[in-house]
Amino acid sequence: MLVLNCSIKLLTLEKMLKSHFPESLKVYGAVMNMNRGNPFQKEVVVDSWPDFKAVITRRQKEAETDNLDHYTNAYAVFYKDFRAYQRLLEEHDVINWDQVFQIQGLQSEVCDVSNAVANSKQLGVKLTSFKAVQFSPHSALPDTNALKGSSPRLTYLNIADADLLNRTWSRGGNEQCLRYIVKLISCFPSVCVRDDKGNPVSWSLTDQFATMCHGYTLPEHRRKGYSQLVALTLARKLRSRGFPCQGNVLDDNTASISLLKNVRAEFLPCRFHRLILTPAAFSG
Repeated sequence: MLVLNCSIKLLTLEKMLKSHFPESLKVYGAVMNMNRGNPFQKEVVVDSWPDFKAVITRRQKEAETDNLDHYTNAYAVFYKDFRAYQRLLEEHDVINWDQVFQIQGLQSEVCDVSNAVANSKQLGVKLTSFKAVQFSPHSALPDTNALKGSSPRLTYLNIADADLLNRTWSRGGNEQCLRYIVKLISCFPSVCVRDDKGNPVSWSLTDQFATMCHGYTLPEHRRKGYSQLVALTLARKLRSRGFPCQGNVLDDNTASISLLKNVRAEFLPCRFHRLILTPAAFSG
């Protein structure tokens, strides 16, 4: 196991990961953020260098952590050989198994391998699988017809909006998520539509893996074109900064799937997997 601390190696890794799209997108997004200020205090672990077979991004050991915060305690995984990934999981000190955390990846063996090692350590595992999506340069352009006049207006989120986002996110409603959202808003691109009182009515933001997330429109403001406008504007903003325009959608979210098809987003051949792992001490 090697920790890549050298900035030159991290830039080299970023370039190497591009040749393994789309399966490497999550790790690639995390490494891009590391190479651009590293606001989430991440580091990279590989099985070997430069001819790596598995790479994991994780929080730096010295970063302040909350053992219940699986939002921030997040690992992204990419491998060329899933057995190398399994060996990294089993190696001492690669993963902090004493806290609640998540593992993200776009390869099918992430689930089986992670689950097997977690079960051997008696951790509970909650798996959610999504369709993986990417906005291409050929996606439709934002339709700004809904914003004619002084309001509503298209802008970005600020930390005063975090409580609303925490209450409306299906994954939220807790202190850890609120802190996480504040950090995302502070560090990464976001887009929102505000009403005439300045309140957000539709929005999307970017997470620590450069993934578009928490796309949401308040129920009373739906069917006005806001969700499409926000998604396309955020994708264009990410693309202008050199980031991949990636996202995830649940299979039963028919409204979002329809929107993505309408804007000609690309549904990737791989699926996005997120595992939330909980030690017995926190299972309650």
